[in-house]
Amino acid sequence: MERILCAEALRRGGAAVEVAGWVHRVRNLGGIVFIILRDSSGFIQLVSDAEFKLNLESVISARGKLSDNAKAPGGREIVLQEYEVLSEAEPNLPIAVNQDPELLGLETILDNRMISVRNPKLLSIFRLQAACIKAFGDFFRGEGFTEIKSSKIIGGGSEGGTNLFPIDYFGKTAYLAQSPQLYKQAMVASGLERVFEIGHAYRAEKHETPRHINEYVSLDIEMGFIDSEKPLMEIERDFMAYLFESIAKDNQSDLRAWNVTVPSPDSCARIPIITHEEARDIVKTETTTRAIDINPEAERILCDWADRERGIPMVFINEFPRRKRPFYTYPVGRKTMSFDLLFRGLEITTGGRRINDYSMLKDALAKFGMVESELGSYIDIFRYGCPPHGGFAIGLERITQKILNLANVKEATLFPRDRGRISP
Repeated sequence: MERILCAEALRRGGAAVEVAGWVHRVRNLGGIVFIILRDSSGFIQLVSDAEFKLNLESVISARGKLSDNAKAPGGREIVLQEYEVLSEAEPNLPIAVNQDPELLGLETILDNRMISVRNPKLLSIFRLQAACIKAFGDFFRGEGFTEIKSSKIIGGGSEGGTNLFPIDYFGKTAYLAQSPQLYKQAMVASGLERVFEIGHAYRAEKHETPRHINEYVSLDIEMGFIDSEKPLMEIERDFMAYLFESIAKDNQSDLRAWNVTVPSPDSCARIPIITHEEARDIVKTETTTRAIDINPEAERILCDWADRERGIPMVFINEFPRRKRPFYTYPVGRKTMSFDLLFRGLEITTGGRRINDYSMLKDALAKFGMVESELGSYIDIFRYGCPPHGGFAIGLERITQKILNLANVKEATLFPRDRGRISP
């Protein structure tokens, strides 16, 4: 007999079926045993009048006949005829997989990540995260972008040489990449014109906040022949609509697990675009305190403002001061063609137009106290002809966190790396 998934068994007729999965819960009611079996598709109840002594999380293959039962998960159950133990779990699980994870502390969840990720509610985070990755790739391929994969071992910083993790590379000092910035720009200049990458990035920042991790997945794009940051904001606006539509269609069970919804795709057309100066003025109006910088509290205020004024808790902020952006950001006087996208009180995207003119780049290096030799072969992109271009990066863990309204970005990170955690 061929094994089928639990969800498929619930849809079948009264024929005999075989399912396989993990023993999620067992209830012994005086001669009748109810076993909840879990697999990748969900749950099904097995019922038996025989003794059942396996530990929770043991893996079995079970065969029996389907029967209607309104009290069973999904309204049906399998009357167990026989089962095979595929892998027996030891007793005394380090944490209870079948309880609400809110009863556990975050550190306990992360310390026991190899087991805690089996919890269906926690696992739903990463099912939704996979949907975000798929939507990103599908959307930008549809917009004519080519996927690239760049090296994560580099010889120097792509953003001025700060916050780098050094590594010993055969007796030389190398670094983990902060972003694929250099390589994205090289491939735009190569003639591909539009590229995207999904890959890890590393920042040696000594933060310990609910919004920071030191290793994260970056969803990057770069596109050529733009004259400002506005085409980048427009294409990200379209992507967000596509993402929310995809998640609402395919991930309703994951959204229900966390009792959340996503903004409607149509509402993405109403995402406001405000300048950095306007953002500061709005924060001042909302709090009677002028924002010196767009700090976390200001980000929450601005998203609440956008939700109230436009019906979506997202806002683009552009025209950041030059001193607040990397050296390669295209300047316009003391401002830049750059932007952030905030969602539900958190910055999830940074981007902008880049400098593509060689002489302008040299001038920027001097203003930032840098020298051309620090950039190595990066400078060749511009020395030998580069179209006007720009791009942005979305933090995968951050957008997952905000979609599900999670308290800490580490909850949206499969195996988080922070200042104190390098395992599991």
